[in-house]
Amino acid sequence: MINNSKSDSYAAAGVDITAGYKSVELMKQHIAKTVTPGVCSDVGGFGGLFELNLEGIAKPVLVSGTDGVGTKLKIAFLMDKHDTVGIDCVAMCVNDIICCGAKPLYFLDYIACGKNFPEKIADIVKGVCDGCVQSGAALIGGETAEMPGFYPVDEYDLAGYCTGVVDKDKIINNKEMAEGDIIIALPSSGVHSNGFSLVRKVFDVENADIKSPCDELGGKSIGETLLTPTKIYVKPVLALLEQVKIKGISHITGGGFYENIPRSIPDGLGAKINKSAVKILPIFNLIAKTGGISERDMFNTFNMGVGMSIVVSPAEAEKALEILKANGEDAYIIGEIIKSEDKITIC
Repeated sequence: MINNSKSDSYAAAGVDITAGYKSVELMKQHIAKTVTPGVCSDVGGFGGLFELNLEGIAKPVLVSGTDGVGTKLKIAFLMDKHDTVGIDCVAMCVNDIICCGAKPLYFLDYIACGKNFPEKIADIVKGVCDGCVQSGAALIGGETAEMPGFYPVDEYDLAGYCTGVVDKDKIINNKEMAEGDIIIALPSSGVHSNGFSLVRKVFDVENADIKSPCDELGGKSIGETLLTPTKIYVKPVLALLEQVKIKGISHITGGGFYENIPRSIPDGLGAKINKSAVKILPIFNLIAKTGGISERDMFNTFNMGVGMSIVVSPAEAEKALEILKANGEDAYIIGEIIKSEDKITIC
């Protein structure tokens, strides 16, 4: 801490550097929960240091991912709740790199705001730390940028970056995927962090009441339901990888089923999804009804209740389901791999 660092001129321009120091002090208690054996530096330096433990990894390959929370943040502003969007930020990164079998090692966040309210920044970082704990990653650094005149006083943006490691010979690819392989669904917790430009339009969130209980959502408000954090799948998938050959993984994000499931399927094969097997969450039914959105567009925009899909051989499908359920995932079968020039068919 630089106790005598203060600039009245900078403060007059809208940037309070002392607020930044207070933010760091408030967030340190949360960051401490994320420390893993590889961490070699304290928060506050010019770079985050992490020592790689490569025991048992013959050919280490680093895997990186970066993402943000998107316009879901607008819901956080309206609800004045900021302690969960950090989980979304972590989830969008670690769920991506686990698709190739990488174990997350560390995470960095970036917060840009119109005005640094230390308690609010600490709440945001608390969420980031909660996400790091859920994924086994360490928060080793970050940046908070106060940008008056660029962002409104009460608004901010949030993005993150993570790095993981995987043995080159164990990278998940689709080279062994074959006709008849089984597609397993891992349920989502809700809308996650995608499609919120459409969600906000459908519910007219800036003008509607999104804080009152909604019968169609089991008594929860629309705002509360939309802010449900993105589920992090790292630990269940890592547990599955220890015992089952995974042939492909898709993280169902923006673009829904139609865009994401084909990304893990080789040419000549396609995913045949049994639409009636998909356990669609109530929030998606409400979005479709309120916005008059076609079923095709819903499956091409949202996760529809499936946050991740995993492809395994028929011989290992039952074992995979048992392992996933033992690790807290209510996994179930939604389809199979078929010979097809169309990468995905939902019927």
